[in-house]
Amino acid sequence: MIFPPWHPIHLITGLTVWAVWFVVLYGGLSVACEVVPPDPEQGPLNWLNALLWLSTLVVVGVLGWAAWHCARATPDCTQPNRRFVARTSAGLYFLSAFATLAVAVPVWFLPPCL
Repeated sequence: MIFPPWHPIHLITGLTVWAVWFVVLYGGLSVACEVVPPDPEQGPLNWLNALLWLSTLVVVGVLGWAAWHCARATPDCTQPNRRFVARTSAGLYFLSAFATLAVAVPVWFLPPCL
């Protein structure tokens, strides 16, 4: 990471990554459904849902790594304010990863272009 785990930028980065992923996911879904919609008879097993799920796994992996990186650095911090920021950032990254998975659950069960 460019910034140390206790840098305040981490307090907003996880939720910002989640918000950008959310907009790209559903914006891309809408564009794909207009331009090249998959066959509705395929149900949820089609190329578009596979691409959406793959992007979800990439974002969850990045957020999970960031959460682990911030959480791992917390015992090394001797200053309480740095420890607080690092632990809070780790929690926010974890929350963002969980929210990413929760929003992507319909990709498993629903056809993309209803």
